[in-house]
Amino acid sequence: MHKPLLRRRHFNWTLLALAGWGFVAPAHAATPQRILVVGDSLSAEYGLARGTGWVALLQKQLSQQKPGVEVINASISGDTTSGGRSRLPALLQKHQPSHVVIELGGNDALRGLPMAMTQDNLQTMTRQAQATGAQVTLLGMQMPPNYGPDMARQFEAAYAQVAKSQKAALVPFFLKGIGDDPEPLKWFQADRIHPNEAAQPRMLANVWPTLKKQLK
Repeated sequence: MHKPLLRRRHFNWTLLALAGWGFVAPAHAATPQRILVVGDSLSAEYGLARGTGWVALLQKQLSQQKPGVEVINASISGDTTSGGRSRLPALLQKHQPSHVVIELGGNDALRGLPMAMTQDNLQTMTRQAQATGAQVTLLGMQMPPNYGPDMARQFEAAYAQVAKSQKAALVPFFLKGIGDDPEPLKWFQADRIHPNEAAQPRMLANVWPTLKKQLK
């Protein structure tokens, strides 16, 4: 007569005990961190052996210091900010990155494209990535000195302005210690445009401190 009641009491006590001892349903695993690099030949290993570019070195460093963080290199040699802007929405949808590194603008300068267009493209890309919840890091570039000091200042300032307005992270000069070295030719390939293999660790060293702060 009282057995059903006893069974119910036993069942309730068991649930309470399990809850008290921590036997609860497992929570969802944390969303994996994924870094999407959208760049040009500087990030696409132009003229280099595969696996020796700074993006590949970044993945190796992460495997040691931040295991589980994936790097996706969506860089294309010759790409401009306009090309990156058109490609980015599909890349964001496909890879769903937690972090986006934008390394574009150098080819805009070399082709003499309007400064305002370059800055607008960088800002739009930053907004697109942030709208998905991704954190953005801009890799700033500098124009060759033969373009004149005024143009060089405007170009450098464009990255800083975008980073400030969008609250994005900024590496002021991606090729620091390479392009501004007293003897820069030792860091470049024969074309004097693309960094050689010896320069790749330096390029990573310029990016890593800023990117590391965003990886939690």
